[in-house]
Amino acid sequence: MIGHWIPPWTANADFGPSLILFQWALLLALAALAGHALQRFAGLPKVIGYAAVGALAGLVLEGASWPLAGVGLFLLELGISVVLFEAGARLPLRWFRHNPMVLLQSVAESVLTFVAAFVLLRALGLDVKVVRALAIIAVAASPAVLMRVVLDLRAGGPVTDRAIALATLNTLYALTLGTAMLRTIDRGDGTLTASVSFSLLVLGLSTAIGAVLVAALLGALRLLRPNSRDTAIVILTLIGAGVAAAAPLGASAPLAALLGGLLLRELRPRPWMWPRQLGTAASMLGMLMFVLVSLMAVQADWEIGVLWIALALIAVRAGAKIASLALTNFRTGLALRQSLWVGMALAPMSAVALLLTSQFVAASHTVGAPVAAIALPVILITELVGAVLVSLALHRAGEATWPPQRGASVLNGDEETRP
Repeated sequence: MIGHWIPPWTANADFGPSLILFQWALLLALAALAGHALQRFAGLPKVIGYAAVGALAGLVLEGASWPLAGVGLFLLELGISVVLFEAGARLPLRWFRHNPMVLLQSVAESVLTFVAAFVLLRALGLDVKVVRALAIIAVAASPAVLMRVVLDLRAGGPVTDRAIALATLNTLYALTLGTAMLRTIDRGDGTLTASVSFSLLVLGLSTAIGAVLVAALLGALRLLRPNSRDTAIVILTLIGAGVAAAAPLGASAPLAALLGGLLLRELRPRPWMWPRQLGTAASMLGMLMFVLVSLMAVQADWEIGVLWIALALIAVRAGAKIASLALTNFRTGLALRQSLWVGMALAPMSAVALLLTSQFVAASHTVGAPVAAIALPVILITELVGAVLVSLALHRAGEATWPPQRGASVLNGDEETRP
């Protein structure tokens, strides 16, 4: 019968990899359409559409292997590294010399968030190692979500700049401490001295990789124009090489990219021209990253007891960030009301939190499994709700028009706003 006929050239073919590639290609196309439609007709950030499509796909499709490994892990780290490299290249360290209270505010915000999460989770009876890991994850906001929303809404101003700066810095702290904690998470040497030593080691190795990345990029810029297509290719390949080299050397690839961006801004103080071609590639990587994060997070065991813990952690984390910025607002250059909007803009968690969660699971299943059970619902909820809160905060701060007026379309940065 014709229904049972198989072409002879496909009789021994393995359609597994092809099917997976087909599913992901279709999934990314649907995510792009959903993000564009959601922004054009509802005025919502594209990241919500990306995450929603990923979450829906996670209910019916098999996600990447958990904990993340292989190609899935590389793409996640590459997407994070590109975002953090750009974020670091936009953060001038000279700014902290003129306004050191911002750095103090950043440290206070991270410390208070860690302490608040630690106290809450210990009060709920969780093991100390699990609590430490979750508290570290809670420190990190999502520069990726924040920068995507800023791009979609074309936001700009002191609240936008301060939110990106604080999100970049608390991500730096979380990656440094979290990566160092992986070495002591299932051993008996998790003392303060060991934690500090490993943190300094991770920071030093990541700084060295970031310095090599910047040296190679500065050498290339002697021949290339900053906004050329070839420059975009060089940046992506160098960051990819850093991602591949970081783990075997005991460093953190996203942290190396962030530190490399900071070093680039110091050595090349002129405003960084992000190549348009790299912006397109970075947008593609970002979309894949958001889809992957929500697809993995939705597959957590959504038990009622665990969900209540996750919701409590979300509330305490948000309260700690807002309260810390209000308490340390003096002499920071922002009004109290503006600092409150900055605190709201730090609500999202996304790819960095997922990466740390996956690394904790890979390092120790006994610790990582309960960490993932709580962290994954927190990540998904804050990614979706956090994007809306960022939009609302930037609108209330007067730095973005959201939702758009009827008859207007808020489009991507490479498109024009049509009346």
